[in-house]
Amino acid sequence: MSISLSSLILLPIWISMAQIQQGGPDEKEKTTALKDLLSRIDLDELMKKDEPPLDFPDTLEGFEYAFNEKGQLRHIKTGEPFVFNYREDLHRWNQKRYEALGEIITKYVYELLEKDCNLKKISIPVDATESEPKSFIFMSEDALTNPQKLMVLIHGSGVVRAGQWARRLIINEDLDSGTQIPFIKRAMDEGYGVIVLNPNENYIEVEKPKIHVQSSSDSSDEPAEKRERKDKVSKETKKRRDFYEKYRNPQREKEMMQLYIRENGSPEEHAIYVWDHFIAQSAAENVFFVAHSYGGLAFVELMIQREADVKSKVTAVALTDSVHNVWHQEAGKTIREWMRENCCNWVSSSEPLDTSVESMLPDCPRVSAVHV
Repeated sequence: MSISLSSLILLPIWISMAQIQQGGPDEKEKTTALKDLLSRIDLDELMKKDEPPLDFPDTLEGFEYAFNEKGQLRHIKTGEPFVFNYREDLHRWNQKRYEALGEIITKYVYELLEKDCNLKKISIPVDATESEPKSFIFMSEDALTNPQKLMVLIHGSGVVRAGQWARRLIINEDLDSGTQIPFIKRAMDEGYGVIVLNPNENYIEVEKPKIHVQSSSDSSDEPAEKRERKDKVSKETKKRRDFYEKYRNPQREKEMMQLYIRENGSPEEHAIYVWDHFIAQSAAENVFFVAHSYGGLAFVELMIQREADVKSKVTAVALTDSVHNVWHQEAGKTIREWMRENCCNWVSSSEPLDTSVESMLPDCPRVSAVHV
């Protein structure tokens, strides 16, 4: 059995506390002091000292995984499903590894949307300059020209991106369960144009610029010798501080800052932007939405902001476990009435498929999706 460095450091303290607690009232003061000591120890920082470097592959092959003919993620050598606890007792490291794999899968799904589904990647904002942050959506060739029908897909919140319903399902089940690809292919087979939204791509991350503080001695009238002595002390102080920081937090990640994408800084903004610049401009007489979880909330917000336009183009909306709330979002009576006639929310339930499920809100019908 392996024992981590942090456990070795904390074990004597825990033993001391156990021994003291068995003593009489005179030991209370020692117990308080030890508890105070424990409260000052940053367990997260201690755990980081036990970690291997947060340096992960940037390809599926590097992780030694691949998707098989059934769309299941399997280890190249063993054929086993993905293992989260790759290193025992290193939850943070395992989580970072999982996230790194997830980013690779996001890019893999983007490739499938273009190669397998023949969708085009469209950059937004449409008038973005070369230097500003950008996002993108995916569209079929006939998305704006199909005169009959258009299908719009909106995923939920979190780490998922365009083309995904749930990263966890992609990794642990298969591509058909976790991606929107089956929906896209069926829609295209049945003559729909398709637009795939990307509501969680709201900003890009860049490394925070380092702030260089000018030495106060530079502009002073001090003698050169005194100035040199001060600078030497300053450099030594910085050297000690950097050494301490490296010891205290060897796995410190870079400090990042977020640059938000113009008019797409939230899922709600994104839905309205894509409506204004693409969906509203489409030739389709009938527009259909499929929206999951927070995607349902984004659709309701779109209705609130563009009620007349949405009513004139949208024929039906399929929601899955939507988290919208017509009261909190202050949807008016006419919107609620339209939703009752044109929307349906399939929710988690053990009841047979399409069995009515009671709702506390006076909006669209809720029915069973069978899954719990």
